[in-house]
Amino acid sequence: MDLRLTARARLTIALSLPLIAVLPLHRSVAAQGPAPDAAQTRFVDDLIHRMTLEEKIGQMSQIALNTPDNTSAEAEVRAGHVGSFLFVTDPARIDHLQHVAVEQTRLHIPILFGFDVIHGFRTVYPVPLAMAASWDPEVPAKVQRMAAREASAAGVRWTFAPMVDIARDARWGRMMEGAGEDPFLGSRMAEAQVRGFQGTALSNPDSIVACVKHYAGYGAADGGRDYDSSNISDADLQNIYLPPFHAAERAGAGTFMPAYMDLNGVPAAGNHWLLRDVLKDQWHFQGFVVSDWDAVRNLVTHGFAKDDADAAARSANAGVDMEMTSHIFRDHLAALVKSGTVSQATVDEAVRRILTIKYRLGLFDHPYANPNNAAARMVTPEQRAEARKAGARTAVLLRNEGSVLPLKKSPGTVAVIGPLADSKVDIGGSWSLASHPADNVSVLEGLRRRFPSQPNAVRYSKGVEIERTQPSIFDDQFPEPPLTLHTEAEKHAAFQQAIDLVKSSDVAVLVLGELMSMSGEQAARSTLDLPGRQEELLEAAVATGKPVVLVLLNARPLAINWAAQHVPAILEAWYPGTEGGNAIADLLFGDAVPGGKLPVTFPRSVGQEPLFYARYLTMNPGNVGNMYWDGPSAPLYPFGFGLSYSTFTIADLKLSTPQINAGASLEVTVTVKNTGQYAADQVVQLYTHQRSGSASRPVRELKGFRRITLQPGESKPVTLTLDTHDLGFWSTATRAFAIEPGTFDLWVGDSSTSTANHATFEVTHP
Repeated sequence: MDLRLTARARLTIALSLPLIAVLPLHRSVAAQGPAPDAAQTRFVDDLIHRMTLEEKIGQMSQIALNTPDNTSAEAEVRAGHVGSFLFVTDPARIDHLQHVAVEQTRLHIPILFGFDVIHGFRTVYPVPLAMAASWDPEVPAKVQRMAAREASAAGVRWTFAPMVDIARDARWGRMMEGAGEDPFLGSRMAEAQVRGFQGTALSNPDSIVACVKHYAGYGAADGGRDYDSSNISDADLQNIYLPPFHAAERAGAGTFMPAYMDLNGVPAAGNHWLLRDVLKDQWHFQGFVVSDWDAVRNLVTHGFAKDDADAAARSANAGVDMEMTSHIFRDHLAALVKSGTVSQATVDEAVRRILTIKYRLGLFDHPYANPNNAAARMVTPEQRAEARKAGARTAVLLRNEGSVLPLKKSPGTVAVIGPLADSKVDIGGSWSLASHPADNVSVLEGLRRRFPSQPNAVRYSKGVEIERTQPSIFDDQFPEPPLTLHTEAEKHAAFQQAIDLVKSSDVAVLVLGELMSMSGEQAARSTLDLPGRQEELLEAAVATGKPVVLVLLNARPLAINWAAQHVPAILEAWYPGTEGGNAIADLLFGDAVPGGKLPVTFPRSVGQEPLFYARYLTMNPGNVGNMYWDGPSAPLYPFGFGLSYSTFTIADLKLSTPQINAGASLEVTVTVKNTGQYAADQVVQLYTHQRSGSASRPVRELKGFRRITLQPGESKPVTLTLDTHDLGFWSTATRAFAIEPGTFDLWVGDSSTSTANHATFEVTHP
């Protein structure tokens, strides 16, 4: 007889003890599929009826375990003080603590283990900004499905992703976690990630529940400074920053996380309008809301709450259901309920939402991890293959003068130069906390693997180092390698060695950019130049006269003005993940063809930030590219831009009708032809502009896209469906969302600046 009863079996026994009759509980979720809503509701309501106030508050508390000691964690579980643990990824430890929760507590409620599975678990995939550069929602859907499989194998069933913040200021380091500057593209990527994490059903053992963050407006922080306040107009909030969150909610995301910062003077973790009025009441969100790290306590830091008790009351009443790490709920909610400051109904609602997610995950049936099986499901050949494919699919070719790329299959000798060329840590990117850098393939390794019988074909020199000027919160998990160049003489020698290597080689690949710790949380930058002496190294390499290819590893737009004029070939590879070196080698030698497009605008200088394509018309639109006294205001590379080894034409624009009623849809068709010599991808992009209405509209707004593959010489019709709902907007004049009648411009092309295929159409009210 197996004495290790499941949480639900033990709870069934507990519920059957009183004399009051209790009907049999629902059948197994895992065996029978999703349970009827009535059974789910009765199960959760019966459990809440049995719980003490202290046990309910325990479910509303998440504890971070930053040490390997289980003693205090076990005590917290037995006392009913914890509903979720954070930062536990060891499957044996998860299994042990879950047994304590299920077997040694009064109500046998399983623990929900959460972790930041941002772009992979043990296997790392391209960072989310790179996923958006694929302009293919199936990329994030597939890689997050893979990430969910690994995380769930370890017992982690909750991820704090996707981050769907729209970011239009490249100084902000957390841009790397999102989809860039556009709400339409961001919404499609948000939906895809939720679909990937949660699978076809949360009850599937390899699904994990998504947590949509940071709700809302975090990406508009003043000055691009992390944690700083966001001051956003009502129109921009409704039309730009909220849509990706709403898309993720409609896709079924199980949890939401409010942002750290003040939104128009009210911190998000205490913002009743955001959490209750919009999320729970207007959108009818059925999951639960978890605060960000220490965010409830920080309501006091913001000067919003007068003390911890006030912070607990404001946060709970605003709609936060679970508190991450700071224990303000645990210390103060009971007294607040007894005093009537927080109602019992508010607590019950929060607990009901939390238990419902645990129920939907199947944790009451199958709470345990399987330590013996977890290792075999990490970094499998299937996961590596998907990582390699994603790394190639997300790259963007920015320049290829003289068709330097792809390199010849037998290029002679290749000099691989730069501080990031042989970095296994940096190629993974920030927020890859469960990964093992030893699993990663650096660019140098990827190139050398192509010539196993020619050990001298690929030669390496670091050239320069990127020296840190500020500490990172990730130093403990991913410490940077110690600097090897200390004296000026050593630095000069290393620099000269790299240039000599370029001179003696047939082609040079310079791998430059940012350390992975320069992107992510607490990683704002006041400049967007290549840090350190990297540009000096690049200029010296180009001066040798040898063909130079620049490979960028970074997770924000960089101001690479000199390179854009003088370096023959530039490949934006972002942080491509575990198989990044192999993916980049595939791209450089033509086994894969770049087809990605920029999800963010690249500036010429940091002084242009924030910079984005969907600006409003000015009173002097003809001067928009020359609005600075000391330089152009036009971007270096526009949103949606990306080259290929092949060439394409987009022509024969046709609309299904020149006039359409609000609420209907319009079919837009073009013919795309591959006019080059390589099988390659093109991303067809549809933009619109409303000429007049109750409020002015941006000069262009993305409203459709599709990535297609064409063989050399092949033509294909591409039809995009334009839903008039996507033409609606929230107007400052009317204080409401509406699809307004009027004349619209429409363009279809290969970037936000395409003008060749233009038409107009009318929207009317039926």
